[in-house]
Amino acid sequence: MFVSQGSERGAVVRETYFLETFPFHQLRDYNFWCGINNGVYKCGFAKKQWPYEEAAKQLYEALDKCEEILRKQRYLCGNSLTEADIRLFVTLIRFDEVYAVHFKCNKKLLREYPNLFNYTKDLFQIPGMSSTVNMEHIKKHYYGSHPSINPFGIIPLAPNIDYLSPHDRDRFAS
Repeated sequence: MFVSQGSERGAVVRETYFLETFPFHQLRDYNFWCGINNGVYKCGFAKKQWPYEEAAKQLYEALDKCEEILRKQRYLCGNSLTEADIRLFVTLIRFDEVYAVHFKCNKKLLREYPNLFNYTKDLFQIPGMSSTVNMEHIKKHYYGSHPSINPFGIIPLAPNIDYLSPHDRDRFAS
């Protein structure tokens, strides 16, 4: 469960969203084959070409698998939001602006995956979710805290991605 709180004409508006439960052993299995959350780090911190290439191969296989799943359903585990979706969101929201450049995960950008990109926009647009994303802070943190990867701490210019633009995920029944 997570709570979104805002203000509307001086009154506090409070909305509660319940996440569907997902059996822990299945969530663990999902994270194992998914490999996206850890995959970006394996790419970024690889010290030799072969481990980088193997990590990138596994990362993009996992992204392709998620793209295919999200072609058929709104969320990873069906048509209900689960913890698996929230776990993946925190990686996807950073993908094009940080991981593609900083961790050398640039074979294919998130925006080139139509289902994953619309899924990310869908999650971002859940009331209260966008307030958890401060892209300027995220970029300053990543580009400034890994001197072995970015010794001068240069923060590259990034695309202006509009996560509030319309998505197509509501085509699936909730």
